[in-house]
Amino acid sequence: MSAPPLSLCAEFNSDVYDCLVWVGPDYKLSSSQAVISALSPVVEVNQAAQSAGCVVPISLPCKRLVYSPTGPLDRDYDDNRRFAEAAANGIKKALAAGSKHPLLAVQGSLPNKSAEDAQVSALLGALAAVYVPLEMREARKEKAAKVSGLGWAGEKKIMDEALAIERGRIVARDIGGSDPERMAAPRVEEYVQEAFKGTKVKVEVMKGQEFFEKEYPCLAAVNRCANQVPRHDGRLIWLTYEGEGTVKKTVYVVGKGITYDTGGADIKAGGVMAGMSRDKCGAAATAGLMKTVAELQPKGVKVVAALCMVRNSVGANAYVSDEIFTSRAGVRIRIGNTDAEGRMAMVDVLCRAKEMALSDTNPHLLTIATLTGHACLAMGPYSIIMDNGAAHAAETAQKVQKAGDDIGDMFEISNVRREDWEFNKDKSGEFVDILQANSAPSTRTPRGHQVPGAFLQQVSGLDKHQLSSSKPLKYSHLDIAGSAGDLPHPTTGAPVAALTRWLLSD
Repeated sequence: MSAPPLSLCAEFNSDVYDCLVWVGPDYKLSSSQAVISALSPVVEVNQAAQSAGCVVPISLPCKRLVYSPTGPLDRDYDDNRRFAEAAANGIKKALAAGSKHPLLAVQGSLPNKSAEDAQVSALLGALAAVYVPLEMREARKEKAAKVSGLGWAGEKKIMDEALAIERGRIVARDIGGSDPERMAAPRVEEYVQEAFKGTKVKVEVMKGQEFFEKEYPCLAAVNRCANQVPRHDGRLIWLTYEGEGTVKKTVYVVGKGITYDTGGADIKAGGVMAGMSRDKCGAAATAGLMKTVAELQPKGVKVVAALCMVRNSVGANAYVSDEIFTSRAGVRIRIGNTDAEGRMAMVDVLCRAKEMALSDTNPHLLTIATLTGHACLAMGPYSIIMDNGAAHAAETAQKVQKAGDDIGDMFEISNVRREDWEFNKDKSGEFVDILQANSAPSTRTPRGHQVPGAFLQQVSGLDKHQLSSSKPLKYSHLDIAGSAGDLPHPTTGAPVAALTRWLLSD
């Protein structure tokens, strides 16, 4: 569960490492004459090495140099992912060349931007490149690690921040990327208990269909079929951290943890079910954020997270379209599509978070979910954030986006509009207040990723805490369907890095 051993190295002439990976826009900017001397004759005969990089001998004890250029940094669309990607590519080249203990050095920055942010981004890219999926670590011990260690030729504070974030991203990747049996809800419980053992994060686990039906009826609807198979039965896992000193900010994070999404009775047909073990990446990212918080132990901050771990199974006891449920907040809803289970799993838990937040200092509520295919169509590989009125007034989306830009964990901003609120209303007014979803996939629904953002507010009771109310609550919905990562590759751990920076920035 841990990241590879990291070590600081102030000089390139250490004999501890077997490869130097140099990342930057131009090798001629290197402070090491050995790097310049090793690369100059290569570039002289092969100019492609200037942009593509190369592996060459070097007159240092490590004997091997990987040059991994960032490419141009001064265009309007360049960002710190240039450093993350170059570092990841450089480490992969080092591994392919036979390195087991590379040393990473980074030079340069975006124009008028922080060199420290570029270095954190690069080190995070390198750490991502040496991640080994949980199943491989458990099943093939000889492949449990890609490196024996990783050196960092930079400042300790950069290494410490990147390592704390990476330890969180490992938790996020392990939970989010593992198969539906390895990370079925009861086994997520086991993993989380172990991950937070000995930390300042308190773990509380809730379970049992009868309990869910009483306290979290919308989550219980999704769990109704899966609970008949004990190894698939749902869990609601609360993680609580309270830093030293007076609490100045409280953050509640509710993560969607659908351990496998068959679509339920509205089954995913036509070969689109593959990959649905990753529908738990919202809860995975939530757990990852809490792991990073446990590592950094920020003062004056309280963070409460909820992992909504349920399986959307199909069978005789599955919930079906046309059923009517009453949410924890007392809102009557009619099911329109059982494949819109993510909002069902989260909404009552969000309601409970709202209830607790009303007595907390400076609260902010978040939901994180791989919620809609529409998010992928609309924004591609980016996380999306949508604010309610109170969060918009606090410029939360802009602050999260900047935090992501700084560290190479990108966000796009979207807005929940009046049409989204209207879309969810039951048009007859005869039976229910809200229609849970239409019968079409989000990818064929206009504003398909914004509509659930309205639903979560309407059905949780957050609509009673808008900016004009006597007790406004800040709320932001994050759809990470595009950024979480697709098979066959490991999950990304997004948006742990961006949320960590945002959490610690105010």
